[in-house]
Amino acid sequence: MISPADAVETYILAKDGNRPFLMQRAFAANAELEMVVKTDAISFPSTAKGVKAIADVLVHRFGIDYENVYTVCLSRPSDADRRQFSCHWLVGMSAKSDGQVRVGAGRYDWTFGSDGLVEKLVITIDVMNMFPATELAGTMNWLSRLPYPWCTPGDVLDGMPKAEGFAAIEAYVKQARAIPHAR
Repeated sequence: MISPADAVETYILAKDGNRPFLMQRAFAANAELEMVVKTDAISFPSTAKGVKAIADVLVHRFGIDYENVYTVCLSRPSDADRRQFSCHWLVGMSAKSDGQVRVGAGRYDWTFGSDGLVEKLVITIDVMNMFPATELAGTMNWLSRLPYPWCTPGDVLDGMPKAEGFAAIEAYVKQARAIPHAR
């Protein structure tokens, strides 16, 4: 049996590292994905059913367009979170085509089966801002210094770039710090 923390870590390693084979270690064969996208800066299908379809959306297709992906969760599941776990997250990446940077934040709502595998994942993208390729080095230096994949909102805020557009990310992370397990 896999723990919720191991399932979440495996998903992040699969997505960030473009390793679709890892998805079957985190997700049940008939798992469901729901995407709630509240920004025009990135797009995803609204749903996917089955681990293969989820891997296609979150790893295969995502990996075609993006690299330098860093995702961190702003809280870690406890023993009490064996069936359900919600956490805020932060992600940064660059577009393969032109180096343009995207930094976003949102919430994961996980439902786990009795075997610990993910049965349902709702990914809410609350904010996603785009930055020119000139911000790549500063953004990636900041992200790559964060504890991975679990960190605190304080870790995220420490050293956050000051480029225009980060204010919305900073405000979101500060709000997440105030209510870390909001549903």
